[in-house]
Amino acid sequence: MAANHKKFPMEHDKKIALVAHDNKKRDLVEWAKFNRDLLAHHQVFATGTTGEILEKELGFPITKLKSGPLGGDQQIGAMIVDDRIDFLIFFWDPLEPMPHDPDVKALLRMAVVWNIPIACNRASADFMISSPLMDGEYDRLVPDYENYITRKLDEG
Repeated sequence: MAANHKKFPMEHDKKIALVAHDNKKRDLVEWAKFNRDLLAHHQVFATGTTGEILEKELGFPITKLKSGPLGGDQQIGAMIVDDRIDFLIFFWDPLEPMPHDPDVKALLRMAVVWNIPIACNRASADFMISSPLMDGEYDRLVPDYENYITRKLDEG
């Protein structure tokens, strides 16, 4: 491991956030039902009505957050920063303008900054959940942002 990175261990049971825009909810629910047995032993979080639908369809508890436009995307972003989310599966609609696009961009940015695996469509979600890395522990490497913070303080 490079000296300028920190290790964030992921346990065997992952913390997975599931998010879907309105036009993609059906796709996400179908995907989750197909992968129900794989998802069942993980801790699953979801925004708004997506969480309600998933809990009903999958038959196991989902930690439900606010709807995306009401702050759910930002809740998940904060959970990523706090190391409370390991994976983000976010079926977003590239053809529909979203009034909360800045929140969506911020969520995706946090996932990249903190080196969280992201699946934005069914194919990438299939590859991600079927990875051999899903069934074990994994050390996620994140840049050590202390130098960045110190540099910013010195410039300020």
